[in-house]
Amino acid sequence: VGRGGLAGSAHMELVSGVVQLRPQDAMFEAMLRGWRAQQTARGLQSATIEAREKLVRRFLEFTNAYPWQWTPGDVDDWTLSLTSEKHLAPSSIRGYQTDLRLFSEYVTDGRYGWAVECEKAFGTFPVAICHEWNTIAHLNEYEGNPEARPFTREELQRFLDYADEQVERAVRARRKGVLAAYRDATMFKVLYAWGLRRTECSKLDLVDFGRNPAAPEFGRFGMLHVRYGKAVRGQPPRRRNVPSVMGWAVEAVADYVENVRPRFGAAEHAALWVTERAGRLQPAEINARFVAYRDALGLPKVLTPHSLRHSWVTHLTEDGVDRRFIQEAVGHRCDTSTAIYTHVSGDFMNTALRKALTPAFEPPAPQREGK
Repeated sequence: VGRGGLAGSAHMELVSGVVQLRPQDAMFEAMLRGWRAQQTARGLQSATIEAREKLVRRFLEFTNAYPWQWTPGDVDDWTLSLTSEKHLAPSSIRGYQTDLRLFSEYVTDGRYGWAVECEKAFGTFPVAICHEWNTIAHLNEYEGNPEARPFTREELQRFLDYADEQVERAVRARRKGVLAAYRDATMFKVLYAWGLRRTECSKLDLVDFGRNPAAPEFGRFGMLHVRYGKAVRGQPPRRRNVPSVMGWAVEAVADYVENVRPRFGAAEHAALWVTERAGRLQPAEINARFVAYRDALGLPKVLTPHSLRHSWVTHLTEDGVDRRFIQEAVGHRCDTSTAIYTHVSGDFMNTALRKALTPAFEPPAPQREGK
């Protein structure tokens, strides 16, 4: 493709023969329009494009300079402010740096013509500002809180039992909130029993459960189709199917769907988890109820809704389920991501160790005569 045919090229965004009252601002806005067109042509989502554009505007405000005036030193100063003043995590800062680098690469790419136009208009041109020595490298597969961990089996049982108790207390007290308490108790079981992220769970619809011919005993709840899985940056949500493996959880969600959800009076709503006002339960509400239950039990604050997902991976691994099955079910592209989620117990590790060592210490089988 020639330079003139590329989406986002300078000549396609600049109006020739027009004198601009604020030429610097006009050039910058044209760059952003071109970058938007270039990203759209690549199939990126509008939300991703808008977030990147906002970041570039914030960097412009920070430097009080235009892209053809930016230097690598500006990135150093900006990164320092994000670290020392805003106290952002390294992973967040690296994400910002990546977006800024993408914009810088776009305006310095000769195929788009922005450097030529800037030099004609302002006597200077944009240069690459993000390099290996002023950006944060991605050295670890997992950069979350090192204290993050799954529930132990005993903690998980206490948590789910407590959620069930809230239903019974509401019934005995004859107060409002019985339906919501039942919904929440079931929702936490689904988060764990299908290894879901909080947002994935919030966006489930009734039709996302289906039959699995390999597990006919679970009926219409044998397979869960997750339509809003975590997306690769700039891409649409990733879909996956999660087979049902825990019969007790299937019974819980079936009872909720058949006997409890209809009482919310939201028959026309598609959502699996509905509110008393016939809306969809939001991730923030899931988090709030989780924190209330966790704190009431005095469980460690490092436990979060995401810990239920970690727990599913860990407990299935301890129970000997194939790692490839677990990897596909949680939607990981590589096994290393699943390994990070796994916090197997000492008993499991010792059992696995013994299986590995036994062949090395077993005496060789006696040879038959004549062999």
